[in-house]
Amino acid sequence: MTYGKLNLAGQQVESIGLYGAEYVNGDALGKLVNVARDGGVVRVTGLGHTLLLPIDLNQERATTDFNTVQLDTRRIQAPAATLVNGNLYLPLSTLASGLGAKYEQGKLTLAQPELLGVSSRAGQDSDRLVLDLSRDVQLTDEARGSRVVIRLRGVKGDARKYTTRGAFLPSAEVGRDGGDLILSAPITAASGYRVYKVVRPGGVRVVLDLGPGIPRGSPAILERVTRPLIVLDPVKVAGIGRDPTLDVARRAAEMLTRAGWQVQVTRDTASALNRDQKQQLARQSDVYLALDLGRFPGSNRSGVTVYEPTGKAPSQLVNSVRVGSTLPYGPLVVGDTGGTRRLSELLRGELKGGKITAGQGSLSRVMTLSEAPQAALLLELGWASNSKDLANLSVERRLQALSVAVARSVATYLSARANNNANVTATTSGATP
Repeated sequence: MTYGKLNLAGQQVESIGLYGAEYVNGDALGKLVNVARDGGVVRVTGLGHTLLLPIDLNQERATTDFNTVQLDTRRIQAPAATLVNGNLYLPLSTLASGLGAKYEQGKLTLAQPELLGVSSRAGQDSDRLVLDLSRDVQLTDEARGSRVVIRLRGVKGDARKYTTRGAFLPSAEVGRDGGDLILSAPITAASGYRVYKVVRPGGVRVVLDLGPGIPRGSPAILERVTRPLIVLDPVKVAGIGRDPTLDVARRAAEMLTRAGWQVQVTRDTASALNRDQKQQLARQSDVYLALDLGRFPGSNRSGVTVYEPTGKAPSQLVNSVRVGSTLPYGPLVVGDTGGTRRLSELLRGELKGGKITAGQGSLSRVMTLSEAPQAALLLELGWASNSKDLANLSVERRLQALSVAVARSVATYLSARANNNANVTATTSGATP
């Protein structure tokens, strides 16, 4: 018996030589594949293969072709496993033959895994996409924005877009990121997905099932991206004879809901949420937009103004993320002030497109706005003390322009945020109204 070094698929491990044959310790091999001992047989599984090797306690005989080994569905005469000082050792030549690897003394090299084909199947409540690989690989899957993204480690394949006949999974894209292959497919808020592998002789299948028939299993944090919450908070202004803030909020909510977004309005003509309920909604929101009229005795101010909140938030979590603390999925839960600034710019731009000039301001100590972990604004539709502002808010065209500006700016902001989180070209869960 001699001792040596082995390059095992890029990992340096120890090996031994028995009667001219090179063997590797079962524990070292376990870094590459699964090794399990069942009585007098060793089962090696991984990379899309299953090998069964008998344990021959006669070390010299184990190195010959006396024993029968099973490599997937093939049975051949080849060197078998053996014990050395009570430890399990396996022959490199047999392992290479069964795992589809290249072997030379001191080195076992795996062929690069390859994407062999893509197929699909349409179902009644879910669709299926199948990727055939030359061997098993590590993979990760994650719902990012409005896409499911699957990363296949070290897989060889061409970037390409695939179309299917499925209603829930109409297309998928295969791209590259360094040495990895990336599969991405669209997913809506109504659908769930699952990813699993089917190991077959000589290869493996990666299966993606997607559709409303699949239970949603995303972490609650990622739900914030796949199904964002928009809260519209129209403040009730007494003594003006009409309710323009509620009118604008209702119209904007209807447009956003029709486009597929999740919207909550804090009141209607008959009832309203109390302060604690509104604060709870604010904490859950991805966009919190309060609508109000300016009110100050004797003021001669007028016009539309978009206010951004300033100052520290009451939440310790919000403050810690914004000052740079790193938390898992932190940016998905808490946005920096850049999101609010971006939404403010979009809203003022949409208002300008509707021929409404809006001023810009900041305010602090507004509880609901400061509770919102993502984007939050106060839109002042005019001044209750200004007769011209009140007259404008009774004009249908003015109310519609305000509502469209709110809906379009919010949808554009959330669409861009979902695309950034997905880090791929993505269609979003809702359309721009």
